[in-house]
Amino acid sequence: MSYKYLIMNRNKSHIFNRLLFYILIVFSVFFQTLEMNAQTSEEEESAFTRVYVFDIKEEIAPPVWRKTQLAFQEANEIQAELIVIQMNTYGGLVDVADSIRTKILNSLIPVYVFIDNNAASAGALISIACDSIYMVPGASIGAATVVNQTGEVVPDKYQSYMRSMMRSTAEATGRDPKIAQAMVDPSMFVAGVSDSGKVLTFTTSEAMYHKFCEGKANSVREVLRISGHKNVDITYQELNILDKFINFLIHPAVSSILIIIIIGGIYFEIQTPGIGLPIFAAITAALLYFAPLYLEGLALNWEILMFIIGIVLLLIELFAIPGFGVVGILGLICIVGGLTFAMLENVEGKPFSIEMIPFIKAFFTVITAMIIALFGSIYLSKKLLTSTRFGQFALQSIQDKNEGFTTASDNYTRMIGKKGVVRSMLRPSGKVKIEGEVYNATALSGFIDANEAIEVVKYQTGQLFVRKAE
Repeated sequence: MSYKYLIMNRNKSHIFNRLLFYILIVFSVFFQTLEMNAQTSEEEESAFTRVYVFDIKEEIAPPVWRKTQLAFQEANEIQAELIVIQMNTYGGLVDVADSIRTKILNSLIPVYVFIDNNAASAGALISIACDSIYMVPGASIGAATVVNQTGEVVPDKYQSYMRSMMRSTAEATGRDPKIAQAMVDPSMFVAGVSDSGKVLTFTTSEAMYHKFCEGKANSVREVLRISGHKNVDITYQELNILDKFINFLIHPAVSSILIIIIIGGIYFEIQTPGIGLPIFAAITAALLYFAPLYLEGLALNWEILMFIIGIVLLLIELFAIPGFGVVGILGLICIVGGLTFAMLENVEGKPFSIEMIPFIKAFFTVITAMIIALFGSIYLSKKLLTSTRFGQFALQSIQDKNEGFTTASDNYTRMIGKKGVVRSMLRPSGKVKIEGEVYNATALSGFIDANEAIEVVKYQTGQLFVRKAE
């Protein structure tokens, strides 16, 4: 019995060991399969190229620079391996184009541009900064001469700056700098390329022949395919409503309109008693002007404070100090300075560092808007005061003298011939004191010092006119 029992135990142990062996083999195959699948998934995932795409299809202006900054930031966040710009523009501001091309040249991520019709002027500069250029059949690139808003060619010092940027950009990306300069300078002679005395512009085929284009394509996906990126994961830029609204507000044309409303609102508020709609319009326009610039890091605290100080100084000059002197001039300087510096991009660590060309453009934008606002306000105020179209908004009843009513003009007319003393210097307007009451008055000729004796000569258009008393 003991022998048979031993044999049976040995058989059972053998069966158990074999079963355990088979189980271990099954588990080993299972885990190896999982590991192989994981490696395959990683290989497949690594085979995909992450591509970030955004477009430049409008005038090269601050909104495009902001859009470009957002694009590069998001591309870095998703660890994109390639950035593609889909472009169709006739150009725009040189300083903005310079910022964009510098961003591209310094990018660690390769940047391609797909010219979907036009890359003129500032668009050509941005395109040449890219690692590769692709164009649709029938597209064009070039014509980078600097012009003003009316299309007239600006002085040569601006052309020289653009020529330098085009050359240096072409050199940085391995393209012919002479051809790049010929896109700005019609006098630049390049044998077989530019000898007509006109600014150079390439078609798609010409750009490919002279190595300013890597190939023809009809879409972004075709660009990626012919550039060797077959498996791609594309992310397109999508701006939210807030980004679109900020881009709208920082456009130079909109900024100019906001400045006009600010200055016009202040002017109309000064012309009307109390606090009314004009000042609220001016405050709203100021908030819309400074808020997006502040959020984008363009407008700093000191620039906004300069603008507010300018407004305060101007109000003090108008309401507390007769005439218009140093305080008023300082107020205007602070207002213009605050509005101008808020438009300029600040160099990190150098808050007072400015570039001359962007500063001149911002300054003239502000000055032009202020002049339009001032003359427009004067014109509108005269129209509103003399027009009968808005009669339904005004009181039409008449206070007849025969019914016992008297007017302020009657009271002031009775003051003709009375004498008083100058309370604050008349230069020519100021304050006078007559029979214990203070009135606004204007010197008939010259200036009259404080405490001088005066005599009322006449009353005209709501104003007392005085002269030195004999």
